[in-house]
Amino acid sequence: MRKELGRRLTAELIGTYALVTAGCGAIMVNAQTGALTHVGVALTFGLIITVMIAATGHISGAHFNPAVTIAFAVTRHFPWREVVYYVAAQMLGAVLGALTLRLLIGDIAALGATLPSGSVFQSFVLEVLLSAVLMFVIISVATDAKALGSPAALAIGFTVALDALWGGPISGASMNPARSLGPALIARIGDGQWVYLLAPILGATVGAALYQWIREPQSE
Repeated sequence: MRKELGRRLTAELIGTYALVTAGCGAIMVNAQTGALTHVGVALTFGLIITVMIAATGHISGAHFNPAVTIAFAVTRHFPWREVVYYVAAQMLGAVLGALTLRLLIGDIAALGATLPSGSVFQSFVLEVLLSAVLMFVIISVATDAKALGSPAALAIGFTVALDALWGGPISGASMNPARSLGPALIARIGDGQWVYLLAPILGATVGAALYQWIREPQSE
């Protein structure tokens, strides 16, 4: 049991590490060179999520996000006793990713940390909405037997990219406490980070609960 859990936690750490190094790295590279543009950054986040879900989804479920893990637990699709382990692995992966970026690229663009560009209230509401949409898609393709299983990684990756495309300029489109708090911790940024801790968890829980409510009842 411990060995099996260890494999899953390692997969979560690797996936979250990849998310931060690729996604936040794209923000830093774009700030330095201007080569990627906002569209390129959004697509980078969507693509890294897609490939890492395809690579590790069968091992750990490919959460890479404390808000997703908690929402799965709230809707009884994940055991509460393992939540703390998953969140710890995700946070460690995010911190290691941020440390890697600092070593490779330097102190640029706050290591890709998310900060509200408008009001805190605006970013909070937007993060709740974006996270709810993301979790609605995740739980549908991950738990419903009637959903198409093979394109699950694409569906989730496209949702991340879409959310980032329109929400990124306002709130940063984090949808993920680990993705935000890892770089913020290494960059020593505290302002507004409570938004990226609470809003994704609230939004993901709402999105998961909404899908649970509208889904077709499972046959006995």
